Amino acid sequence: MNTNEQFVITISRELGSGGHTIGKKLAERLGVRFFDKELIRALSEKFDLTPASIERLKAEKKHWLSDFIHLLAPAPAPAGFVGTSNVYGKEFNPSVTTDDIFKAETQILRALAEEESCVIAGRSGFFVLKDCPNKIDIFITAPKKDRIARTMSKQNITEEMAEEVLEKVDKARENYIERYAGVSRYDARNYSLTMNVGGMTEDEAVEVILAYIKEKRP
Repeated sequence: MNTNEQFVITISRELGSGGHTIGKKLAERLGVRFFDKELIRALSEKFDLTPASIERLKAEKKHWLSDFIHLLAPAPAPAGFVGTSNVYGKEFNPSVTTDDIFKAETQILRALAEEESCVIAGRSGFFVLKDCPNKIDIFITAPKKDRIARTMSKQNITEEMAEEVLEKVDKARENYIERYAGVSRYDARNYSLTMNVGGMTEDEAVEVILAYIKEKRP
């Protein structure tokens, strides 16, 4: 991947692995925006960006998404759209997505990738953006005990509840990817890099990714 040209990095991750935070920190180090599933969903729902309305907007102007981005997040920090509160939605609350919403989110993701260099977490970005020429796809996992501990801390819940949450979210995400991408999200062939971040800090994981990007530079 050439970081001197427009690029995209997709981050797929297991719940409780810290992948979301790693993605944000990576975006900050690279000086690009960070987009996550909550922002994509918020764009879709807040501005009623249905597939039909998106097609009309695209016909009106090339950079149709820019105005909506700035309305939703008028002053992004260097890391992109930051804010660890539940501004865009609940990270640990799996939801059922309709086909129309998937189509709208797909168009939004592709438009974001065309607009500027960015890091995108979730939303089956590895599949939706498979035709992007300058892209790497990363999958982040961690030992189950670490995932449980992180989920307990983030959600202030018991170990038993955290384990139940992990099971439900893992199943929901796998079903989502299988339904729309036709593959398992656990298949390493989907990604350029798969990482087990057990024993690493988030910053250490970012350093590994940056070293990988440097190694893959043309």
